[in-house]
Amino acid sequence: MENDKNVVKIRRRNNDVIIYEKINKSVRFLYHTFLGRICLKIITRRWISKLVGKYMNSKLSRRRIKKAIKQYGIDMNQYENINYQSYNHFFTRKLKENICPINYDNNVLISPCDAKLSVYKIDQISNTFNIKESIYNINDLINDSIIASNYIDGYCLIFRLTVDDYHRYCYIDDGYKEENHFIKGILHTVQPISLEKYKVFHQNCREYTILHTNNFFDVLHIEVGAICVGKIKNLHQKYEFHRGEEKGMFEFGGSTIILLFSKDTIIIDQDIINNSNNDIETIVKMGEKIGIKQNKVI
Repeated sequence: MENDKNVVKIRRRNNDVIIYEKINKSVRFLYHTFLGRICLKIITRRWISKLVGKYMNSKLSRRRIKKAIKQYGIDMNQYENINYQSYNHFFTRKLKENICPINYDNNVLISPCDAKLSVYKIDQISNTFNIKESIYNINDLINDSIIASNYIDGYCLIFRLTVDDYHRYCYIDDGYKEENHFIKGILHTVQPISLEKYKVFHQNCREYTILHTNNFFDVLHIEVGAICVGKIKNLHQKYEFHRGEEKGMFEFGGSTIILLFSKDTIIIDQDIINNSNNDIETIVKMGEKIGIKQNKVI
């Protein structure tokens, strides 16, 4: 199973046990067969996601809620006790107050969401990073070479959210943000299987903004939509924000958040670096420590 392309390797913090997440059979069909790739040309279109979205926002979708809770082992005691009107209403459920502890130490870098995290160094010459043998250019990611140049030799953090994760996300520090910029695209799955054949983060719908943070300089925050997740819902345009404050949410499906940090601003926790170097994703929770401010010791 170690080299099986049909599984994703994941590890919890402070745990040597590797979890092997099986890739769904239908997803394998779409990305590993000729017929499947023909079907992809249709189902990755935004209008398909909008159609699925209408169903997920309808009362008819409520019957999926109990099955999802059981399938993914979701502890509903952590969430607001309300009557969900649709599956999307359930999917974007809110945690009860004080359930998710936020690390407020200014020297600490926190995760913006619940996710499976991978970290990549941005090349100091080509301004690229490499995922699953695909080369990603920061210029193409945001369609702005001037902004992209600020992140040469920095870090790219990729947070992959799956169906069982909390699909709301927060600000990583105090500061103020620029306006949101939406880039139209199609909607591939963000599971690693798709990264082997498609430059998903260059092709998918995405929205980005610059966070002028108090402790980590200018951080580029990018939300990437995924298959059946055409809806990225950010709460603010230009705005003064605070660490741990809700920034937005994804509607139904799996999704991704990408954070870009400029050179010499952060030191990522070593367990996350080690896992990423071995093609293992690290399970992180919103608000928990994933690194520190450069030149600070904790």
